[in-house]
Amino acid sequence: MAPSRVIILGIAVAAAVGAGYVAKNMATTPADTDFQAVAQEPAVELVEVMVLSGDVPMGAPIGGNISWQSWPADGVNDAFITKSGDPNALDELGGAIARVPLYAGEPLRRAKLIGEGHSFMSAILPSGKRAVATRIAADTSAGGFILPNDNVDVIMTRRSTDTESGAGERYVTETILKNIRVLAIDQAIQEDEDGKLVRVGDTATLELTPQQAEIITVAQQMADRLTLALRSVADAQEKVDREADYLVYGMDRRGVVRLIRSGEVTEVGAGK
Repeated sequence: MAPSRVIILGIAVAAAVGAGYVAKNMATTPADTDFQAVAQEPAVELVEVMVLSGDVPMGAPIGGNISWQSWPADGVNDAFITKSGDPNALDELGGAIARVPLYAGEPLRRAKLIGEGHSFMSAILPSGKRAVATRIAADTSAGGFILPNDNVDVIMTRRSTDTESGAGERYVTETILKNIRVLAIDQAIQEDEDGKLVRVGDTATLELTPQQAEIITVAQQMADRLTLALRSVADAQEKVDREADYLVYGMDRRGVVRLIRSGEVTEVGAGK
């Protein structure tokens, strides 16, 4: 090979090596030269929590509508039922009764349950209250639209004989109880004119104080009809300043004494 060609080839090789070195330095970034291993985030701690797998209406048994579900430990409340704390809960709570409506996906709490063998009504009744049942019909209960947990007024309609004025027999209507919570409505299935099945309430169970329980007991003896008037949910916290307590004490604020004989009411003045 001619010396000139050897010199040219050597120069070409040297140029190629130099270009490669320059290219390598240009391609290198500070991140590559200062590379550090990124620490991995710690895994989220999970806890098995009992949740509702289906809707359960108030008063119905839980049955098979519960299951274990993984929840982040940070989001677990002390009131939740956990598998680590109560591994046999699935078997133990199957026969429990829902104290309030329960919905699929929510964590189950024992405070919302009634233990197996306990009375539903006594369990949902607040301390100091009484549950009193009164007969109703569709035409005396807002057309059948009154449901448990609604608030109602109780209206009494009765015949009255005023012996003092000589007016004779007349009908008197008055609201004897206001803003009363409905605990339950007894439902009966009937057929309408078109053959369709409809549900009609026959008995309403009301949440009353001992005084109110006495008032409605007397009213049931006096009244020709007791009517439930549905209240707006916005009135649920309204305070009641007066009730028909004169039905219990025997004299109203007008000084009229009511005598009840065989279901008939006679009104006479207090001085008679």
